[in-house]
Amino acid sequence: MTFQLHPCLAQDCVAIGRFELCLLLMMNDSQYPWFILVPERAELQEIYQLSQAERGLLSEESSYLAENLAILYKADKMNIAAIGNVVPQLHIHHIVRYRTDKAWPAPVWGKFDAVPYTERQLADNLIRIKQQLKHMKQL
Repeated sequence: MTFQLHPCLAQDCVAIGRFELCLLLMMNDSQYPWFILVPERAELQEIYQLSQAERGLLSEESSYLAENLAILYKADKMNIAAIGNVVPQLHIHHIVRYRTDKAWPAPVWGKFDAVPYTERQLADNLIRIKQQLKHMKQL
């Protein structure tokens, strides 16, 4: 089987680039800087299904992304999670949180309807994140 991005992720996100293992997506919700790593391996649902080397690579890519997001967006807290109850494909959320965001301190899932980025906001965010993430392959 070949890798295919789950339709919900394809619908709700904008593809930004690739790392060695993962596709990087940005959730189209302007309320939070919200990014998602998806290992580009077919039919994965859980981290343990990756090889030992791939688990290490996922950890490195996730840490690299989280650190750079925290710097770029001046995060108060980074929320990182792989839940998969709605979208079974393995994907790891990286959400920049602020004590002033509308969901704080609760999780963001299901709290409020998404507010899509304007074209200008989307373009600005894509430029900023691509400049920040030097180790990412551009799409």
